[in-house]
Amino acid sequence: MHLPTAGARGTGRPEHFVRPEGTPPVSGYSHAVAFSGPMVAVSGQVPVDAAGRLVGKDDPAAQITQVFENLAAALAAAGATMDQVVKLTVFLTDLADLGEFRRVRDQYISAERPPASSLVQVGALVNPDFRVEVEALAAT
Repeated sequence: MHLPTAGARGTGRPEHFVRPEGTPPVSGYSHAVAFSGPMVAVSGQVPVDAAGRLVGKDDPAAQITQVFENLAAALAAAGATMDQVVKLTVFLTDLADLGEFRRVRDQYISAERPPASSLVQVGALVNPDFRVEVEALAAT
């Protein structure tokens, strides 16, 4: 089962291979995304607002939402949108937050054209109150 979605190589639009034949089921990501052309790399975003304040100290949903708002703002500054994200790398300090992460992520990422993704549990992030950090690559 190939299941590519919108886009084709050579057109400048990403082609999402959500679940190519022989790959396991997915939950909100593509196994591969093919693209060409300019790319935007977004550094890991953490749950801090524009004033530098931590958002949602003990609230995973608030932290994850702030991270995606920061990602969207960084992408916009580079002339890109969340729809152009081709790869997410997610760092969680507690895998119990995974369900909440997926719920919030799905408000920002297209279910039809999900990016390739990696998710890693880490012992800690730069601030011990951070529960999540996400970095992104976008094809523009």
